[in-house]
Amino acid sequence: MRSKQDDAADIDQQLSRLEDDIRKLKIDFDIYFNGATKRPPLEARARLDSNIKRIADNRNLSYSQRYQFNMLVARFTSYRELWRRTLKAKGEEMM
Repeated sequence: MRSKQDDAADIDQQLSRLEDDIRKLKIDFDIYFNGATKRPPLEARARLDSNIKRIADNRNLSYSQRYQFNMLVARFTSYRELWRRTLKAKGEEMM
């Protein structure tokens, strides 16, 4: 049986990975918008969306973990809105 400490460490690891994934996706979109790649990283964005939903469903988050998660989601949401507007300005629709 898993202890609460194991669960907390696992959740901390997921949050750290989520933060890294958001940072990488931002870099991928920056590269795309600067013309270095032909296609926007929509698959990576969809994976990140589903990862966020999975973590959001976890009822075992402590208050500090929930706060950190909400801050990461807020950052991702603002990036996602920026990417949507930028793609729209380029004449490309997002999924």
